[in-house]
Amino acid sequence: MGNYGKLCRMTHLTGRERASYVQAMFTRIAGRYDVMNRLMTMGQDAHWRREVIRRAALPPNRSLVLDLGAGTGDLSFEALQQNPGSQAIAADFTLEMMKVGQTRPGGQFVDWSAVDALHIPFPDNMFDAVISGFLLRNVIDLPQALAEQYRVLKPGGRMVSLDTTKPRPGPLAPLIAFHMHTIIPALGKLLTGEAEAYTYLPDSSENFLLAEDLAKKMRAVGFGEVAFRRRMFGVVAIHWGAK
Repeated sequence: MGNYGKLCRMTHLTGRERASYVQAMFTRIAGRYDVMNRLMTMGQDAHWRREVIRRAALPPNRSLVLDLGAGTGDLSFEALQQNPGSQAIAADFTLEMMKVGQTRPGGQFVDWSAVDALHIPFPDNMFDAVISGFLLRNVIDLPQALAEQYRVLKPGGRMVSLDTTKPRPGPLAPLIAFHMHTIIPALGKLLTGEAEAYTYLPDSSENFLLAEDLAKKMRAVGFGEVAFRRRMFGVVAIHWGAK
């Protein structure tokens, strides 16, 4: 099978085969993940993460935050920066990503936990907020992942997701496609040696839901006050909702 056919097959994997592929992919790129995020988003991801924490509306005193699919902990660190009294649990199923996060300055102030987003091992009504960055497009059962986040939230707690969304047609579409399918894989190969991983990531974005459809799925599992804002020419969206 040629490289193109292989990449198409990987993009359309389902079930546990997809989960295993995603886990192995993030294990391979863990060491350069943060650098690539800054380059792929032209530094905008830091602004988006600050917005995620603001929209989580954490209680002013001690609050408990679950950073699901935390990777190297960017959102956890931002939560502690904005709300020093918070306790952040960074949860991910890729251990290598969390190992990188633990070595970052302040990593000792984050609680790290190996967690499957489809089976969150925490009690009902536990967290003031559940936050995630670029998680939802990679889960193999989106309704289950959303239902689990709803379950572990306290009544009145907020879920906030930062993720890609399917780009809309428009005059910028060719430029966006060039950035996603040419620039990002080239950077990925240069910095990580993993062109395949950085072809999968743009492809998975284009195969994910429209922002409006993700909002509908959030409402379907019980979230209220659901809203979203698009960012970066409409290819990224921040969604939020309340229990």
